[in-house]
Amino acid sequence: MHGREEEVLRPPRFSIVITFHNQSRFINEALDSALSQGNKDCEVIGVDDASSDGSQDILKQYSESIRLVCLEKNVGACAARNRGAALATGEYLIFLDGDDAFLPWALKVYEQIVNAKKPKMILASMRWFEGTMPPAGEPLREISMVEYQDYFRRDRGLGHSASAFIIDRRSFQEVHGWLEGFFPLEDVELALRLGVAGRTIQILYPPTIHHRAHAHNSINNILPFLPALETVFQAERQGSYPGGKKRQFQRRALLGGVALHWIRRAAKARLRKQAAKLFIHSSPMLLAAAMRRIGILLRGRQPRETIKTID
Repeated sequence: MHGREEEVLRPPRFSIVITFHNQSRFINEALDSALSQGNKDCEVIGVDDASSDGSQDILKQYSESIRLVCLEKNVGACAARNRGAALATGEYLIFLDGDDAFLPWALKVYEQIVNAKKPKMILASMRWFEGTMPPAGEPLREISMVEYQDYFRRDRGLGHSASAFIIDRRSFQEVHGWLEGFFPLEDVELALRLGVAGRTIQILYPPTIHHRAHAHNSINNILPFLPALETVFQAERQGSYPGGKKRQFQRRALLGGVALHWIRRAAKARLRKQAAKLFIHSSPMLLAAAMRRIGILLRGRQPRETIKTID
């Protein structure tokens, strides 16, 4: 009897936190993708950030399947995610933006990685799409991934998104969660604060997230990203991120990669003054990124590993 009680009281492996703000047309796909994972060892928490488009009426239809929080005042994406995370009891937090959705095998992939590696953070691979959500494709047969001692040692490109983060709940709590009021690039900022949390797994294949491209994506508006990046640079110069001087080169090399992306985006959008300003301000990071790139070419990347999937 005692063993059965412990089984009942054991917290779930995963807590899925899905946040919405005026995304009523995407709610069903997001929640259905979470609830159809076939993994009973998880809980789903939905947070509506004071939507005004009827989202709450749709969400209430799921009230028996999820834990629902409807905020009366709009608090922003980071604060909404923190509200959901504060209710979570799972060992790992999985974040999903309300306009994204899980691929059918997402939790199966995360579960196998957790069982094999016990990481502090998993970085998921995303599949972009526009319009109607595409079919999942062929059944999953293997998982290709890279293991790093921690996030700062990452040596491959990454499509940053809140939906790509699976984080050990205690590690998330130790860095006090998402930085409320900071947006966009909040995903880059959180990853930096988790930089020395411990073992980090980057999934190379398969993608586990359907990442929706639409007119209202924040990434379509370049201008807000530039001051946000300047803020992150300032925090780095002030020594706000973990690892001290010993890890400074790795932090700046990662930031240099982010800076280069936005310099190119700004230049392509003919925001030449902004691109030039960002280039000047990020020059130490760009230099570190270039040096690290040379080092990778000389010594190679961290080798990938393959796990055969278990049915």
